[in-house]
Amino acid sequence: MTRLLLNSERYEQDLRGLLADSLLKRSWMLATAESCTGGLIAAACTDLAGSSQWFERGFVTYSNAAKTELLGVDATLIARDGAVSESVVRAMAHGALDRSQAQVAVAVTGVAGPGGGSAAKPVGTVWLAWATPHGTTSEAQLFSGDRAAVRAATVQHALRQLLTLLSV
Repeated sequence: MTRLLLNSERYEQDLRGLLADSLLKRSWMLATAESCTGGLIAAACTDLAGSSQWFERGFVTYSNAAKTELLGVDATLIARDGAVSESVVRAMAHGALDRSQAQVAVAVTGVAGPGGGSAAKPVGTVWLAWATPHGTTSEAQLFSGDRAAVRAATVQHALRQLLTLLSV
């Protein structure tokens, strides 16, 4: 178990280092907009020394009201589609870009569990979006495991896909 944990920590450290290099090469800053992860993506980024050169800010918008107040997500959009939806996560990513000095944003919203799931959105359902001035991509994932596992998988996936986006 310890060996697996060390490998996971090493992978995350390498991933953050590659992400930092990619952002620095572009002279870009990153902003995060997080719901189900509660700031874990921002924490993972800022755990790396020197991250102030490429990490601009993070928004923890756990409640629907926070999504509206801090990111400008339309409350009618949340009421219509639900907080865990493609339309909301894309609005969160756009809001993070609009309300920061960053050139790229990652946003996540989901059902981490153990409760709160439904047939349409079971526990582990997470919507992710990445936005730049050139466009926005989004996707849904269904992660397995307990609350901690879903949140950890979301962080790793969000950062891995961000690196992929920046590599194009």
